[in-house]
Amino acid sequence: MPYHVIIPAAGQGKRMGAGKNKLLLTLENVPILIHTLRVFEADAECSGIILAINPSDEQEFKSLLSEYGIHKVSSLVTGGKERQDSVYNGLRAVHSQDGIVLVHDAARPFIRLETIHRLVEAASKDGGAIVAVPVKDTIKKAANGMVAETIERSSLWSVQTPQAFRASVLREAHNKAMGEQFIGTDESSLVERIPHHVSIIEGDYDNIKLTTPEDLYFAQAILRKRKESGV
Repeated sequence: MPYHVIIPAAGQGKRMGAGKNKLLLTLENVPILIHTLRVFEADAECSGIILAINPSDEQEFKSLLSEYGIHKVSSLVTGGKERQDSVYNGLRAVHSQDGIVLVHDAARPFIRLETIHRLVEAASKDGGAIVAVPVKDTIKKAANGMVAETIERSSLWSVQTPQAFRASVLREAHNKAMGEQFIGTDESSLVERIPHHVSIIEGDYDNIKLTTPEDLYFAQAILRKRKESGV
């Protein structure tokens, strides 16, 4: 099923400590941004990619798109102060009234096409769906530096992206949040407030977000594993 994907790419990634947009850092001599875009570029179901960017990165991003043959970027929109603002700006560039819209972290280059397709199918059926993996660690709730409670982890999921919604559902969620000056942690948190149900599609633990320098070591290991397995 066809879909559009909005990719916020305007953050500077201060925790990465790169002194520039972390998406310009390379894995095997290819920028992180390009690794991510290649997934959607290769998907016949992807109708277009909307990048929300910092205007100061525009020329460099355009050069990279040309250099690496990324043709599905249909719009470059200005990123906002919050990630939520960037997604809203991207949503305004989606002209489909009720097609499927994905939102994906630019710093998650290891999402699999099979997961994307299951996600889109679920969003088409339910109106909203997210990718997540079961929490593996024991989770403690703390207060004043002391353990207050051990959380039963069997019902806990670690949420990733993409997150997928019917365009009409996502627009309604963003408009409500904007009207109430609510800032959510992800798109699902906005949709849940409409309220609207959101289904969960189990992803995989390779779909990490590259946030700190240590994450680059894991990324290299994932690339090696995939190369050795031919995936």
